[in-house]
Amino acid sequence: MATNTAVYNGINGVAKFDVGGSATAIASVISFSLSQTGDTIETTTMGTTARTYIPGLTTATGSMDLYFREDDDAQNALIAGPGAAAATVELYPSGTSTGVKLSAEVIITSHEISAGNDGAVTATCAFQVTGAVTKTDL
Repeated sequence: MATNTAVYNGINGVAKFDVGGSATAIASVISFSLSQTGDTIETTTMGTTARTYIPGLTTATGSMDLYFREDDDAQNALIAGPGAAAATVELYPSGTSTGVKLSAEVIITSHEISAGNDGAVTATCAFQVTGAVTKTDL
């Protein structure tokens, strides 16, 4: 479990989604993102001239851009995701054998398919993390 000290290359990135209880690689991933934020709670008291804060709740959201594949079980699970129970997503920014794995329970909040006469059919999926994101060094 060596720490990668070099800049990551996303060409080998992998995204997996829970299909029937098993983390299944999603076909034709173009890109994915994960954004984590933390609230702050103000604790400033009267008589001070500078505001003070403590950490509050955290949240995370993410999205994936894909080339649409109707023959892919993981993409079909994403299509059925809005309104469904939380499921596990695993993101590997530099592949499954180096770097890190980011995993979380997520609720799919949207799935959109886009088609134009001058390009491939694509899909975009957005998700809300429920709970914490787990980072595992590979």
